[in-house]
Amino acid sequence: MKKTLLASLLLACAAQAWADTPNHAQAVPGEAAVKAAKYAVTTYRTAVVDTLAKLVSYNTVADPNVPSDRDPQHIAFKNALKSEAARLGFDFADHGWVVVIGMGSSEERVGIVTHGDVQPVDPSKWKKSPFELDQTSEPGKLLARGAEDDKGPIATALYAMKSLKDQQLPLSKRIELYVYMGEESNWEPLVEFLKTHEPPQMNITLDAEYPAVVAEKASGTIAVTLPKAGAAVPGAGEPHISAFAGGFFNSQIPEDASAVVANATPALEAQVKARGARQDGMRYEFEWKGSELHVRARGVSAHSSKPEDGVNAVAMLADALAVRPWPNTTAGAVVNYLNEMVGTGLYGEKFGAIAYRDSFMGPMTVAPTVIRQRADGIEVSLNLRRPQGKSIEQLTNEVNAALAQWQGRNLPLSNIVVRTGEPWVRKDAPQLPVLMNVFSYFTGIKDPKPIAIGGGTNSRLFPNAVSFGPAMPGKVYTGHSEHEFITLKQLHLNLQMYTAVLAELAK
Repeated sequence: MKKTLLASLLLACAAQAWADTPNHAQAVPGEAAVKAAKYAVTTYRTAVVDTLAKLVSYNTVADPNVPSDRDPQHIAFKNALKSEAARLGFDFADHGWVVVIGMGSSEERVGIVTHGDVQPVDPSKWKKSPFELDQTSEPGKLLARGAEDDKGPIATALYAMKSLKDQQLPLSKRIELYVYMGEESNWEPLVEFLKTHEPPQMNITLDAEYPAVVAEKASGTIAVTLPKAGAAVPGAGEPHISAFAGGFFNSQIPEDASAVVANATPALEAQVKARGARQDGMRYEFEWKGSELHVRARGVSAHSSKPEDGVNAVAMLADALAVRPWPNTTAGAVVNYLNEMVGTGLYGEKFGAIAYRDSFMGPMTVAPTVIRQRADGIEVSLNLRRPQGKSIEQLTNEVNAALAQWQGRNLPLSNIVVRTGEPWVRKDAPQLPVLMNVFSYFTGIKDPKPIAIGGGTNSRLFPNAVSFGPAMPGKVYTGHSEHEFITLKQLHLNLQMYTAVLAELAK
């Protein structure tokens, strides 16, 4: 524990160190960087939107049966990037899973790390196709899958580079834009690529939040199956949960959930309605089919690294049903497990002794994400985002102890999976003063400090890498949600900041 406390203190000190250095707090970007940034937003304010519209038109969701380097949609997307690179005057290299778009020839390089794949999407939730840039449904917003995560950043990076090229700034470093095609689904091809490819000496990742991200929680999973074998058999006419489902994919806070209550009564329906009505942000629909009460719940989807930005339909529906003791039928056991082990909280306080927090990285979050129907039962997946402060062994032991206690009170679980990685920390990124100064100058936010996030980016794999945007602090991050967008104002602000940062780092 002493080592953990020391690590937290060192990280907090590193995050603040740049501000304690003379003149850093008062520094502003150079005149050439500011001029280039203003040129970028004046000259390419429409073109950057047009390029974003082109990029989001490709459905680059991962196909589990087709690797990215053989996926026709991914190949078409990379060909579009190749055309854009040629039009803008950049060199282009396709390495299969990774594309590199470059400008300049110096051995010293600055990297921009992005990704071109996107998360799955439910088209029924969108006013227009999620693969069409919708500029009219909500004025001021550019809606599409990938608009914020991560094709908007690709478009802005291209025009930031183009603006520096137009301005003929005397840059001493080559700039390289990396576009990886498996960030959302499979990091292994990038790991293998970097074993033989030498990346730039300094990198910024455009896949998170401002002002700059120097620490990321580890993602993890607790998955259990509530089995059919050994489940309770309800008595004749006894109310019980006969079905429960919800969620879409593991890194999304679920927007939808459903349940069926067999042998329900109007009084029971009234109780569930009354309990659900007390939940902020939830909507419910009730339908009778004979003696079965079908309940559909609608919450608000969000990135699972920020469960506070969403309303978890799975957790909330289980809570709405907590109006009486339920027999441990398979579906009933799902409801009981969710209510007893997770509840509607965000931090795992009910799950034995697993809850903890770090002074810089914040608390671990625990969120149910997907309820999968299996041949042998129903699987419940919980997504963890954990900070430094516990070892994998300690957390795993605590999870298993809590599961053992629940099984002792209820019924045996099967297919138990407890998996997590290590949190990531970058304590000494040399570009932090530049990033902080640019961010402060263009936003007017004084004395910004680096932050930690719950998500994981490819910053972990590149030397001297930290994330810089595209989302503003205090704003809801819409990537992974069914309402993904970037505002036009933010797109243009990002263009200015990326241009200024590259001008400063590559000069």
